[in-house]
Amino acid sequence: MDHEKNQQVYPLAPPSVHPRSDAESAWSESEQELRRKKRMKLFMYIAAFVVFQTIVILIFALTVMRVKTPNVKIQTVTVQNLNRDSSAYNMTLIAEVRIKNKNFGDYKYDSAPMNVTYGGAIVGTGSIPKGKAKAKKTRRVNVTMEVSSNGVSDASSGISSGILWFNSQATLTGKVHLMKVMKKRKTVRMNCTMAVNLTSGAIQELSC
Repeated sequence: MDHEKNQQVYPLAPPSVHPRSDAESAWSESEQELRRKKRMKLFMYIAAFVVFQTIVILIFALTVMRVKTPNVKIQTVTVQNLNRDSSAYNMTLIAEVRIKNKNFGDYKYDSAPMNVTYGGAIVGTGSIPKGKAKAKKTRRVNVTMEVSSNGVSDASSGISSGILWFNSQATLTGKVHLMKVMKKRKTVRMNCTMAVNLTSGAIQELSC
């Protein structure tokens, strides 16, 4: 017992505490700032990518996916087998019809009648055959029309002037096919005016 009493009790030493140096504190703050800057750059890259994708989609929608109405007009007309007297005429008109497709998809259209009128009366008719105008291409087809003054009450007045003014009309109905998944119906109307010289048998004016 005496031996135990003689033992001294020493208090536990407090844990050693190393004060944080200014260099360590500055390094920690620098690391946090670096991480913050990296996060900011990442957010900026993501935002830039989203903006870029939005612009690409918008351009795609306004160009590739935008459906435009094709254009149909008579490019040239050739007059054949012209016969006339003081009160009647007949001739063959061969028209080169141009179907211009401004879309990024094919325009498939049905056959359509093409009429020639004089003073509102139909004096000739032909047919534009069923076909397809490829994307961003122009299709040309020849349409033959037999024209006659039969049934025209005032044919003699036009014959005496030496110039016959005709109108030609046609309506094409079809669909524009985009990306093989989208189809958009488009109807195209053509209205052209032409002047036939009865002396030379040539087209003097052609306007569509």
